[in-house]
Amino acid sequence: MGYVLDFDEIDRTDVARVGGKGANLGELSRIAGTQVPEGFCVTTEAFRRAVAGAPRVEALIDRLAGLDESDREQISTSSAEIRRAIEECTIPDEVATAIVGAHAALGERGAYAVRSSATAEDLPNASFAGQQDTYLNVIGAQEILRSVSRCWASLFTDRSVTYRLRNGFDHRAIHMAVIVQRMVFPQDSGILFTADPVTSDRTVVSIDAGFGFGEALVSGLVNADVYTVRDGDVTNRTVARKEVAVEADPAGGTRTRTLEPEQQTLPVLTDAQAVCLAQLGRDIETHFGGPQDIEWCLADGEFRIVQSRPITTLFPIPEAADDANRVYVSVGHQQMMTDAMKPLGLSVWQMTSTAPMRDAGGRLFVDVTERLASPTASAGLVAALGSSEPLVGDALRTIVERGFVRTRPDAHSDGTPAAGTPPAPIATDDALVTELIADSEASTAELAREIRTRTGLALLDFIEADIQELRRILFAPKSYQAIMASLDGATRLRDHLDEWLGEGNAIDALTQSIPRNITSEMGLELLDVADVIRPHPEVVAFLHRVEDTGIDDAHFLDALATVPGGGEARDAIASYLDKYGMRCVGEIDITRPRWREHPTALVPTLLSNIANFEPGAARRRFDDGLRAAQQKEDEVLERLRALPDGARKAGEVKEMIDRVRTFAGYREYPKYGMVSRYFVYKQALLGEAERLVRAGVLRRADDIFYLRFDELREVVRTQHVSAELLREREEEFCSFQALTPPRVLTSDGEIVTGMYRREDLPAGALPGLAVSTGIVEGRARVVADIGQADLDTGDILVTAYTDPSWTPLFVTIAGLVTEVGGLMTHGAVIAREYGLPAVVAVPDATRVIRDGQRIRVNGTDGYVEILSDET
Repeated sequence: MGYVLDFDEIDRTDVARVGGKGANLGELSRIAGTQVPEGFCVTTEAFRRAVAGAPRVEALIDRLAGLDESDREQISTSSAEIRRAIEECTIPDEVATAIVGAHAALGERGAYAVRSSATAEDLPNASFAGQQDTYLNVIGAQEILRSVSRCWASLFTDRSVTYRLRNGFDHRAIHMAVIVQRMVFPQDSGILFTADPVTSDRTVVSIDAGFGFGEALVSGLVNADVYTVRDGDVTNRTVARKEVAVEADPAGGTRTRTLEPEQQTLPVLTDAQAVCLAQLGRDIETHFGGPQDIEWCLADGEFRIVQSRPITTLFPIPEAADDANRVYVSVGHQQMMTDAMKPLGLSVWQMTSTAPMRDAGGRLFVDVTERLASPTASAGLVAALGSSEPLVGDALRTIVERGFVRTRPDAHSDGTPAAGTPPAPIATDDALVTELIADSEASTAELAREIRTRTGLALLDFIEADIQELRRILFAPKSYQAIMASLDGATRLRDHLDEWLGEGNAIDALTQSIPRNITSEMGLELLDVADVIRPHPEVVAFLHRVEDTGIDDAHFLDALATVPGGGEARDAIASYLDKYGMRCVGEIDITRPRWREHPTALVPTLLSNIANFEPGAARRRFDDGLRAAQQKEDEVLERLRALPDGARKAGEVKEMIDRVRTFAGYREYPKYGMVSRYFVYKQALLGEAERLVRAGVLRRADDIFYLRFDELREVVRTQHVSAELLREREEEFCSFQALTPPRVLTSDGEIVTGMYRREDLPAGALPGLAVSTGIVEGRARVVADIGQADLDTGDILVTAYTDPSWTPLFVTIAGLVTEVGGLMTHGAVIAREYGLPAVVAVPDATRVIRDGQRIRVNGTDGYVEILSDET
């Protein structure tokens, strides 16, 4: 392999030889009509050759692997030591000769830009933007060589090392190439995005522009002029005050010059130039096949392109069958699971759902276009989703007002009830709930019996057929009627209490300790497990060791039984897992590890329960809630009877209270039944995967998680799988994990962000949706991972979302704040049952609120206040 390659010898496949930036430059030089300043690349082979001659560098790199990403001081010290060692290395003669020769061929007296180009830079799933160094206006062969060494060393800047540690990149697997490119001395320069960097709208080109070199913009020395171009027209322009420009220094390098006052407010580009540049960007985007972040400059009246890289932060657009305008609503925000899902999880959920569902970025979205196209269905959909989560409703309302979807009367024709269409009413009858639960449990038990004998294609066929049985249970008319009776009853009860007593929030107290709520019972029953363990100090000590040092989940219960008192503890935990072991964080994704598979996930919560509660706490909490609900009912009814026509009003409210308390607990059950069924499927599929591993088809059983259900069927049929496909899917999933999914997304890629249009908030308050009444102050505990939750009694949990697996934590906390949620989502329901003030759908709550701050949660009016910056 050579040490130097000209741009015309390079294309996008050459990342391993010339890094991401070099490969993109070589590809850019092949696009007709795109002017790229000429130059060459010093290949990664040159870097390896130089480092191979320096054993001290090799030893220092080995030390990096053991560093913690949070240890900034050690990272800084080690990185600086490696950089010094590389810069002090003598460039091998054959490498230096190749570089000097290529430089001479371009012109020894010219000025050059010398840029780093790492092999994990400017890639679709890892940008590494700004991680390595660039040197401008470099003059002379010796300065070129010195700049090459400095670029090599910049592979080990503090920020580069930290980025690799945080994102799991092997320091030895990434190498450095260097670009040497003829300098352009521009009048203007900047950055062009072929999609709006704020809204992600792919129909918009956004251009940042400044005078002189682009480094003034990148470094933040000046504000940029911003031009927005859509369909060949400048739709918006903002001309900023630009006080300085970065220009070439005649002695080499750059200097910053203060602009004359009259120049500071001049526009950098004309509209015609912005449109021309936007079209150039579209041509480059088309060539690369995706949105691009492009560095450009204008010199002698011509645009030159000095770099193009994929925009890695855009959320992907779901694939559609046509090019019509479409609108997608996030499933994850409704299901309280906004994390990326693996392909098997996506496909099983799609097989289960009846909605028109698409996936993108590892998330699922419902295509609501047809409903929005019908005036009647549109109004119902916006109202229904808006009552569930106001931010979704507001975003959809914005889309409708824009006329993004063409109205087509009676467009709703997919056979399912339009949003908001009420089912036939049913009587308040507890026997119906008993019947529905018994039907689901009997069906799941039959599934568990019947699936045991199935293997191979017969197993896949059996699961696919059983999903129809799952759908029968999930979407049974009586089940839908029971759920809607609860929701409708709660709405009517809230409205009546608000109208007649001015106390709509009274419903929160009335719905505490509702019977037969499988999710709230799960939290209380873990308190009972803690009661079994608490009298045995050796068991408690064992659990502390497990929390501190870990243990293999497969041996956890057996090891527990060897400790004095451990047999009783093991039986209590095993019994709990028999009932709830199919649950986990993100449980709608069949690929997620369940508590049955990962029982040590319960240890931190068990220890917290042991430390913070007295024996019998579960029964007391339930009884206290039941007593509070009864007291509130008596109070409400007494006040109603004192009103004009009070007997009738009290009678209506009593009927509604009974209706809500009869059916509200059942609302949590269908998901429990579905997850129970998913776990049976998962165990059987992993058994089949183990057979494929023994046959040499798969490397490991969980490879099946990166296959869709139909793809898994083909692997079972052919006994062959593409290792490349599995690798690509795994890398893709890792990149998806870094993306933040939008609530509402259009087919243009635009993320439409809803707003709270409120004027009744205290200054600085964070708006949200009030879902459980009351006001509480306490210490904020910002928790991203339930396994790392360190909560004390009285803490306020602040997190992105909660699903049923978080319920055991609710017995400890005093209040709840989430970024995602609605009136009837998990956190809201359990907060009301446990009497916890809660505000959900608070945008960026985990970023704005810092762990340890003192905050006030107003669950009555729906906002959060930060009271103290102390952490």
